[in-house]
Amino acid sequence: MLTVASTASLKVYVSEWENGRRPISARYAKILRALLGVTDDELTGRAEESSAVPVADGYDELMGRIDAARSVSLTMVNTFMDQTELLRTMDRQLGAASLVDQMSAHLSTLEDALTFAVLPETRRPVARALAGAATLAAWQALDVGAVERAWRNYELGKRAAQEAEEPMYLAHATAEQAYVLCDAGRPSMAVELIRDAQRLGGKAMSPRLTAWLYAAEAEICARAGLHDECRQALEKAERHLPPGEEVRDPDMLSIFLNAGHLARWRGNALALIGNDDAVSNLYDALETADPTFIRASAGLRCDLAQAHVARGEYDQAQEHLRQARLVASRTGSVRHRRRIEQITQQL
Repeated sequence: MLTVASTASLKVYVSEWENGRRPISARYAKILRALLGVTDDELTGRAEESSAVPVADGYDELMGRIDAARSVSLTMVNTFMDQTELLRTMDRQLGAASLVDQMSAHLSTLEDALTFAVLPETRRPVARALAGAATLAAWQALDVGAVERAWRNYELGKRAAQEAEEPMYLAHATAEQAYVLCDAGRPSMAVELIRDAQRLGGKAMSPRLTAWLYAAEAEICARAGLHDECRQALEKAERHLPPGEEVRDPDMLSIFLNAGHLARWRGNALALIGNDDAVSNLYDALETADPTFIRASAGLRCDLAQAHVARGEYDQAQEHLRQARLVASRTGSVRHRRRIEQITQQL
């Protein structure tokens, strides 16, 4: 224990050390720090010199992120869009289950870019890219059974589309969100939502997107038991679909629709309402199906199984269910597996 005298002696020693009249070893310095409870800087008075250093308050970091967001160029936005397109391609060929981490990181990057972008000319392009990515992420979440995440991502996509002032993106996200309601057993509410999507798109919609929305309405009307309205929506889809083999919408790259795709959609809707024409439509679609749409082939096989069940042709239904089950297992599609089980229970 230090006495008053010993403490005074130590201070004298320190004073002589400061004035350069007495050397001090590293060992003795360590003892002094322990006894006096001070640092080397405090022993020599250097602590006062450093006390004037300003304390960081977060503004520098914030402004750094804002400045970085200002530098997001059109080239960078195109890179974001290209990455979304790559994830979309991988999704339809490999399934969504293997892309969860990549999709989450992509969305996080886009959300950060939008959060710290200040001026409209920077925000709108990023918001447009976010709207497309969030809608894709939502459909992937729905496919793997993460329904709440799907709903939240659709809401994110809709908000981004509104900020970007892109009615087509808003209509598409809203229409796909209707499938969440439909899968949850609320087809009547889903019908209302998909019709609202058509209203939101208004005159800004391309013919291919318009046809896509009517085809989706037909399917959901079929699930809601609205047979006549289902047929009417299919007729409207056929009228609006542009002619030719082109499948992509240049203004809406997430839309894939031509006569072959529509034949499959028609067969699906007709199978749901028990119409005999469903089988021929679906086999036509099977013959012309794009082989790169691996996950979609499970849905087509489910449609064929549903159509055969409606006709009492259970052996054919079993074969298509077997094929659908293989694809659903390969892609990890919870949504298709659920539908396979529902149809199996009808056998």
